[in-house]
Amino acid sequence: MASESAIAGILLGAGMSSRMGQNKMLLAVAGESVLRGGARRALAGGVSPLIVVLGAEADRAAAELEGLPCTIVQNRQYASGMTSSIHAGLAALPAATDAAIILLADMPLVTADMIREMMQRYHETGAPLVISRYGGVIAPPTLFDRSLFIELLSSDGGRQVVQRHQVAAQVLDWPAATLVDLDTPEDYARLTAR
Repeated sequence: MASESAIAGILLGAGMSSRMGQNKMLLAVAGESVLRGGARRALAGGVSPLIVVLGAEADRAAAELEGLPCTIVQNRQYASGMTSSIHAGLAALPAATDAAIILLADMPLVTADMIREMMQRYHETGAPLVISRYGGVIAPPTLFDRSLFIELLSSDGGRQVVQRHQVAAQVLDWPAATLVDLDTPEDYARLTAR
């Protein structure tokens, strides 16, 4: 069983939003930007510290986080893909970090309660991995124990690490409808029509 240690959050918000046609981190959902909402829910879920990885339009995106207790990391290699953002976030973690939850800012239906439940499952079981499953689909957020950090840094992304360690993972099932990823204008229109 893991001790009741703090668990860090790494919120990925560095992408180019090429399919959206504009920076999706700055789009409004429920009265706040996608990025600010993601950071606020992660903090409300209890992650500490929260590392927010930015890339495209980093200055504009950082302004959305004003007043929130988070550490902003700029990934200058953001155009190379999500793996570089994961690496940038891991590199910014304090040395004593026991575990980290990797979250995507463009998944606006992930709640603080979901994050809290992932942390609780980790503390109860000490599992090296706590994964989210939405109607059979595995997707973020994902909690990684520090024992997997080196593997994450040397891999092509979290998906491969999840596949290798899935047998030892704790799985939390969420409603399939919660798996909303904002990639296109159509995704955004469907979300805001709810």
